[in-house]
Amino acid sequence: MMKSTPLQQYGVITANYWAFTLSDGALRMLVVLYFYQLGYTPLAIAMLFLFYEFFGVVTNLVGGWLGARIGLNRTMQLGMALQIGALAMLLVDKSLLTVLWVMAAQALSGIAKDLNKMSAKSAIKLVVKEQQQGRLYQWVALLTGSKNALKGLGYFLGGLLLSMLSFQGAVWALIALVALGFVLSSVLLGEDLGRSKFKPKFKDVFSKSAALNRLSLARLFLFASRDVWFVVALPVFFISQLGWQHQQVGGFMALWIIAYGVVQSMAPRFTRSNSHSVFKQAQRYSGLLALVTLLLLLALVFIGNNSNAQTWVLVLGLLLFGAVFAINSSLHSYLVVKLADRDAVSLDVGFYYMANASGRLIGTLLSGWLYQVSGLLACLACALMLQLATWWVSRHLSSGEQSEG
Repeated sequence: MMKSTPLQQYGVITANYWAFTLSDGALRMLVVLYFYQLGYTPLAIAMLFLFYEFFGVVTNLVGGWLGARIGLNRTMQLGMALQIGALAMLLVDKSLLTVLWVMAAQALSGIAKDLNKMSAKSAIKLVVKEQQQGRLYQWVALLTGSKNALKGLGYFLGGLLLSMLSFQGAVWALIALVALGFVLSSVLLGEDLGRSKFKPKFKDVFSKSAALNRLSLARLFLFASRDVWFVVALPVFFISQLGWQHQQVGGFMALWIIAYGVVQSMAPRFTRSNSHSVFKQAQRYSGLLALVTLLLLLALVFIGNNSNAQTWVLVLGLLLFGAVFAINSSLHSYLVVKLADRDAVSLDVGFYYMANASGRLIGTLLSGWLYQVSGLLACLACALMLQLATWWVSRHLSSGEQSEG
């Protein structure tokens, strides 16, 4: 095999990350729609993702350490193999698809997803020169935005596959997609991109940077505030209250995430022309997100149970919410790569995405429980409180920046 450059290695890792993300989005939509169709309650559906999110917390800690020791190419390949195993677990007879079995399959999928994410996000730090912070911001935004656009396409794919094929047929199609990525990465990845010059001990997974710790806490609150109403409550509300069909829910949420990804990739255009520091902008946009959520909550309270009005308010409100959230997320994604130690980047990035996974875990559980006991408005009210917490933590982010040339 010819020796490849770090940039070529990163290109292969990114392509595999995209393929994996497509399958991950499709699988999530398949699980939500199929198990609601089987009669599962919103809380039970949320519980299906419990291990997915919990093991994301663990994997980001262990995966960052593992990537520093054995290289990001191997963590990427391991993630693809685990995703194939997770999908294969769902091919059993319908009578065997118990909550615990699906939770175990989702646990494997969660481990796989975060190994892939950590590998791709860490690699970008190594292919951009330290002084080129402007380019770093653009590349991080492009990677993050394109990934989410593909995840949105995966949502649409999941709804489409469930409509056209059986549940098992849809799962087989996803296995074929991931297997293709695994074979290509096995052939094309050769260098140990991201292997640390020193052998980090496991205790090194915990960040010693105060700025990165604060950023990680803000990230936890931010993603909990999204998932508390987006993951379970929203698709179930569309089906049970507004009468949407599965393909309509999958299609709309796909388009929302695609648009969200496009805005993420364009975030540098919205923020770099601003005279405020990137840390200050993280605070400002978190406050704007809380304002958008407050307006959406008040609008839903005002219109009551008018389903037509609810549809318009939710659709338009989601578009505005998604745009502001995307800029928040892109700013955070850039800041963690900026603040990470170059020689142990996967350790710092892994710690940060551990906080991200913790927020998703909290938000997912709250989404199912709050919706079941109090409805969508309670989920939105909780989202607002979490966003105010994000804004408060963001006020204390470091203001010292390197040159962004």
